[in-house]
Amino acid sequence: MEVVIVPDAKSGGELIAEAMAQLLRRRPGALLGVATGSTPLPIYEALAAKVRSGAVDSSRARIAQLDEYVGLPAEHPESYRSVLRREVLEPLGVGMDAFMGPDGTAEDVQLACAAYDKALASAGGVDLQLLGIGTDGHIGFNEPCSSLASRTRIKTLTEQTRVDNARFFEGDIEQVPHHVITQGIGTILEARHLVLLATGEGKADAVAATVEGPVAAVCPASALQLHPHATVVVDEGAASKLKFAEYFRHTYANKPDWQGI
Repeated sequence: MEVVIVPDAKSGGELIAEAMAQLLRRRPGALLGVATGSTPLPIYEALAAKVRSGAVDSSRARIAQLDEYVGLPAEHPESYRSVLRREVLEPLGVGMDAFMGPDGTAEDVQLACAAYDKALASAGGVDLQLLGIGTDGHIGFNEPCSSLASRTRIKTLTEQTRVDNARFFEGDIEQVPHHVITQGIGTILEARHLVLLATGEGKADAVAATVEGPVAAVCPASALQLHPHATVVVDEGAASKLKFAEYFRHTYANKPDWQGI
């Protein structure tokens, strides 16, 4: 696992966007795994700026969804499909025909979960998967004590998560679905490159547990230690609890320029 400490969220977004741009230059039809939330927005903004400037062509890219609400119509403005269309696909000039996501409105949700796992494999697998991290170490909606071998499946949202997400639903918790479909940790680990961005001191404990703690289901993100190509990008706040921060700074500062992240 490589840990890269950056000054701020904007710098982290630019670094990861450049890695994505380099991937698209090598493989124009790459399958990019994307996440929702505020953390990855600097990545999407930086990548979209590269597209607008002509520095990279994303028109052949494919986009894969990490998770989705269950029972929320795809056209609902707060479905993650809609959010990603606004924040990722449209700015990058990628059509919905190049988008992959689980069917949160399926009559048989378990079958839809299995179908999404199969679709990802049939598409050749995810080339680069973006991840955020919760203060408790969750990735996707894989909460603490999720199986490290878990596949795409339905999960029940905690009450706190529904309270937190109510701001996207006019402040009305009753509009927030109780369930989501999420890629499992085992599914996530099948991506060729995992890139996790964490910002702010509120994520410091989770980052330390992910990077320097044991691999344990109590911190789902710690499973990234098992991956052959995992990159954790953190700002100063999120890096504040790392015991080996100076080592991480040294190794990144002295790596070959051609290597990238």
